[in-house]
Amino acid sequence: MINIISATRLTHDAFLTEAPLGASLKRLAFDKRIHARIAFENRTSLAEIYNLSIDYPKAAEILVFIHDDVWLDDHFCVDHIIAGLEKFDVLGVAGNRRRLSRQPSWAFTEQIQDKFAWDARENLSGAVAHGTAPFGRITNYGTVPATCELLDGVLLAARRDTLRSKGVRFDPRFDFHFYDMDFCRSARAAGLALGTGTVALTHLSPGAFGSADWQRNFALYLEKWGE
Repeated sequence: MINIISATRLTHDAFLTEAPLGASLKRLAFDKRIHARIAFENRTSLAEIYNLSIDYPKAAEILVFIHDDVWLDDHFCVDHIIAGLEKFDVLGVAGNRRRLSRQPSWAFTEQIQDKFAWDARENLSGAVAHGTAPFGRITNYGTVPATCELLDGVLLAARRDTLRSKGVRFDPRFDFHFYDMDFCRSARAAGLALGTGTVALTHLSPGAFGSADWQRNFALYLEKWGE
């Protein structure tokens, strides 16, 4: 069994008709292993929503944390997630094999004024499509699978008991930005293996790098990790 865990500002009915993830769950309804846990009309941090599912007594064996603006293009996604978690404790679709001090994103090495410098391709792994409809244009970051230090929070999967036994949780101080970077560092500090797998998806949002909320969370992240 797999829990698809997400949060949305939409109502239940609007989520099913308007959100990419809602459309994906309807498309994947044939796979009875999938049980969705969606926080509708949500106004709290993703970290809080995700932690509730980790600690939920009846949570599924595998937890998949995913944004609501994602189309799951892969109708074999459950099988691919299970296979990926045979190799890694925490699975993502894109990531970086290394981590640098003051790194502003899993994919970037530094922020120079309002610009971001991409890391070299040999350090990156995974593939994500982007666009305003399913099966968007694919960005291939690098070879999959690969052991990583950081993963993109667009999709993160892990076994429930692994997170519980190691005491790994999402930090609620990060309301949206940097919750994934912080989670990956916490997982690595607990000795968990992170890596990329093959799950095809399309992400609607390009991100909000450099926004005021992003900058505020970046400062919190640097302070927490002594950077």
